[in-house]
Amino acid sequence: MEVVLILFSLIALLVLRTPVAFALGGLGVILLWIKGLPLVAVPQRLYGTMDSFELLAVPLFLLMSNVLLRGGIGKDLFAAVQSWVRHWPGGLGVATILSCGLFSAISGSSVATAATIGTVAIPEMTARGYDRPFVLGLLAAGGTLGILIPPSIPMILYGVVTETSIPTLFLAGIGPGLFLAGSFIVYGMLYSRFKGGYEPLPATSWSERWRTSLLALPTVVLAAAIIGAIYSGIATPSESAGVGFVLALAITGAMKRMTWEKLKDATHSALRTTVMIFLIVAGAKVFSYAITLYLIPQSISQVLTTNISDPNLFILAVGVVLLIIGFFLEALSMLLIMVPVLFPSLEAMAIDPIWFGVFFVILIETALITPPVGLNLFVIQAVGNARLEEVMKGAWPFSLIMLATAALLWFWKDLALFVAYGF
Repeated sequence: MEVVLILFSLIALLVLRTPVAFALGGLGVILLWIKGLPLVAVPQRLYGTMDSFELLAVPLFLLMSNVLLRGGIGKDLFAAVQSWVRHWPGGLGVATILSCGLFSAISGSSVATAATIGTVAIPEMTARGYDRPFVLGLLAAGGTLGILIPPSIPMILYGVVTETSIPTLFLAGIGPGLFLAGSFIVYGMLYSRFKGGYEPLPATSWSERWRTSLLALPTVVLAAAIIGAIYSGIATPSESAGVGFVLALAITGAMKRMTWEKLKDATHSALRTTVMIFLIVAGAKVFSYAITLYLIPQSISQVLTTNISDPNLFILAVGVVLLIIGFFLEALSMLLIMVPVLFPSLEAMAIDPIWFGVFFVILIETALITPPVGLNLFVIQAVGNARLEEVMKGAWPFSLIMLATAALLWFWKDLALFVAYGF
């Protein structure tokens, strides 16, 4: 009965539009008070949450991506990529997804990826006759690659919450991330080939290709440096993010694209997003601590393992639950609420926590482009000055592609694990 009341209370607070951080933290405090436990544990938990070297990567990656956004790096990336593929069927769509993939390897944020590439690609693609809902859906979906292709802010948070290796999580995201990007590209080319609605472009001259590629080269080197430093063990994700921020400042400064005002805007934007994320993390920690004392995760784990003995059925049940919750919660809230509840069941089911982290991220990716709270839908709506219905119309086929990728990962776990644990 306690479990039902707690879940009902949380849902009621969210339905009443209480900010997620305050709904989680406030309910956690009330539960501790009802239990008669000393509330001094609350500030201790809050301090313990923030006192994490791994979490330092979040504001640094956000700072870096906002500096690159203000410095117009997305324009350079898109120009370089489209100069090589624009003459293909749906070439600008291919360029859009490739640009999203490249920027994802720097930012770790779906919102930053969608906003950065969207500001350049939407006007260019619509001017060339591409179907507007398709363009908007393509950008909303392409932005989700920012949380799957490493580095990934949700994977950092998953690693912190579950105490699993963040570099290994990053490695596990490479295979599914590239597969998903490739699937988006194939769909975009098929859509353009059979639906038409675009203006074919001639191949770019070799001189123009080399010129635009050289302009984008510093950003590609930056992405390679960040990923290489993490995977080689030279630097932790937090250290790599710090170096990346400095290099981003150097690149945009050398290109004379960074002013004091732009830097202030980038800092303020990163600060707002960081505060939002950290408040949700802190609230989730208090709530997680409270429900652990009420033995709720253990009870749910026992119910699941007692009634669902097959790991495949367990994963299917988790997938269905996450899809439903994704209609009402944004990605980080889903992760921070559900992972502490589900994680104790993984060991009993002999489910690899690294694999589960990637599977979980793909499902919360889907939540980013499903109404009514799909964050990327609203980002692209704002960037493209569009109606939400237009973005939703273009995004739903990409949701199906994401679900198909999750299903493939379910049946073929090596799609993630062959990179994480060695070829």
